[in-house]
Amino acid sequence: MSAPAANLPDGLPIGPETCARLRDLEARLSGLDRIMVAYSGGVDSAFLAAIAHRILGDRMLAVLADSPSLARRDMEQAIAFAESQSIPLRVIQTEELEKAEYQRNDANRCFHCKTELFTGMEALRAELGYVHLAYGMNADDTRDYRPGQRAAKEHEVLAPLADSGMTKADVRVLARAAGYTLWDRPAAPCLSSRVEYGRTVTREVLTQVERAEESMRQLGFREFRVRHHGELARVEIARSEMPRALTMDTLDAITAALREAGYQYVTLDAAGFRSGSLNALLPADVLRRRGA
Repeated sequence: MSAPAANLPDGLPIGPETCARLRDLEARLSGLDRIMVAYSGGVDSAFLAAIAHRILGDRMLAVLADSPSLARRDMEQAIAFAESQSIPLRVIQTEELEKAEYQRNDANRCFHCKTELFTGMEALRAELGYVHLAYGMNADDTRDYRPGQRAAKEHEVLAPLADSGMTKADVRVLARAAGYTLWDRPAAPCLSSRVEYGRTVTREVLTQVERAEESMRQLGFREFRVRHHGELARVEIARSEMPRALTMDTLDAITAALREAGYQYVTLDAAGFRSGSLNALLPADVLRRRGA
């Protein structure tokens, strides 16, 4: 028998499939003892941390990794959400940027980053006596190129959202129903994901990208990426926001802001915003591996 539909505060229905996935997620979490959740403040990890805290109370701990690849704005928002929900939080320092294999920025960059994160969480788990590690991968992520999945498998990190079949759309509608203001927050992967593969990742590059993207926010844009191609910034903007971007005044403002951030050339990508667009440059055999 399918789960009954639930309702959002404004009366909009949550479908039976989403309800069933939520019940499955709750059952999975209820069966765990003392769990640490990798937490970035994005909607997936925030939703997982909040549900885990509701079910397990002080038997869960959210772990936020502080590194130059995390924008200060995102870190502040992550801490603020955890505080608003009384979620226990520990901030750890990760040193992926000090490792040559991460700096060289090949197709396995995310693997090295997640390895650093999960290794740090394992040390904290041993110190504090936790049992399980989990992270916020959802079912949609399993269909994309995500080398971090391999690190999760190697470190036996659970993926409760994905295992419950929960998609990004499920997470957003349930987060909205729970009253979480971040339910529609645009995805914000690490700053290193803006740097084209093969170009060295440094603190200076990440600071430049962060500064450029903050300038775009100040100009009123909501969903976008500033892709770093050395002296050239390739700006991807959501198609819905493109008409405003294409006015001469706005183009001039974007150009001035990104030159101020350190870019010599500024280009607007006509295809608009695409999550993970730099993966298109990877060989087909690499993309076929996905999280293997």
